[in-house]
Amino acid sequence: MLPWSIELAGRFEEEVFESAALRGNPLGDPHQRPLWVYLPPGYDDQPQRRYPTVYQIQGLTGQLDMWRNRSPFRKNFPELADELFAAGEAPPCIVVWVDCWTKLGGSQFLDSPGTGDYHTYLCDEVVPWVDARYRTLAARDHRGIAGKSSGGYGAMVTPMLRPDLWGGLATHAGDALFEVCYLPAFRDTVRLLRDHYDGSFDTFWADFRSRPAFSKEGDEHALNDWCMAACYSADPDGTVRLPFEPDTGRLVPDVWERWLAWDPVRMAADHAQDLRSMKAIYIDAGKRDEYFLDLGAEAFRRELERVGVTDVFFELFDATHMGIEYRYPKSLKYLAERLSP
Repeated sequence: MLPWSIELAGRFEEEVFESAALRGNPLGDPHQRPLWVYLPPGYDDQPQRRYPTVYQIQGLTGQLDMWRNRSPFRKNFPELADELFAAGEAPPCIVVWVDCWTKLGGSQFLDSPGTGDYHTYLCDEVVPWVDARYRTLAARDHRGIAGKSSGGYGAMVTPMLRPDLWGGLATHAGDALFEVCYLPAFRDTVRLLRDHYDGSFDTFWADFRSRPAFSKEGDEHALNDWCMAACYSADPDGTVRLPFEPDTGRLVPDVWERWLAWDPVRMAADHAQDLRSMKAIYIDAGKRDEYFLDLGAEAFRRELERVGVTDVFFELFDATHMGIEYRYPKSLKYLAERLSP
């Protein structure tokens, strides 16, 4: 059926997950979320066998159905994952595809009064549900998490926050080294607000939601800055604090420090023992990444090395930030091999 679809050797079960943690979230986003569980070839034929699990999470603006988007002349990642297992190139795994989209584009997979309790949803609701329903090896040494961009960020920080649950991670161009990947774009947002929105994020959002998304230059910078602030620096009452003055771009030091506390490069030292205990750490990024996340990847690797984490897969390859779905089977294979008994 190429180029429209292929026949899978494994199968997907598509569920609607009802989350107590997301009910009543501050953005009014759905608490019922789609959830995909991929069962590898042979799952139904060996009823006594149990499998490691790898959770797949998405980048900013990603929603679950986008995993099936197809680039010209390429298979999408669900097809590539199935092909990997069907060919016997990796130990079979259960792969879980989780949706953590918000009206702001994403959640960074954190609990925040600005977006909702997405970390709790993932770790305390989805993981035990999957373990209860499917034949998983329900232990941290057999459970991994992977993603790209903001999903790569989530893959780095989620195991640091919950080392009892996660024994492996794979980050493709994950958000890291915040002064390099975030701070330079603040000035673009300030000019955008000044020149088109009377210096007001409220005016920006009213305009953004009145037209096709990303139909004006600069949309991506403003959305990213506000969304990250909602994740990293929202007050307990939900007030979103920006790390810069919107009329000048001057940093607000105490708010910027709140952001830096969530930087994986800076978090690693406080979680060194847990990181040293992990079964699998995979890091990669394109050398021409538009957001300079290759530099964040290198900084994260070096910080891991500094705190004594030496068993790490690391690669910088010739690519940009976009169109790197062909890398995902590489990390899936790595996690499958390391997390299998």
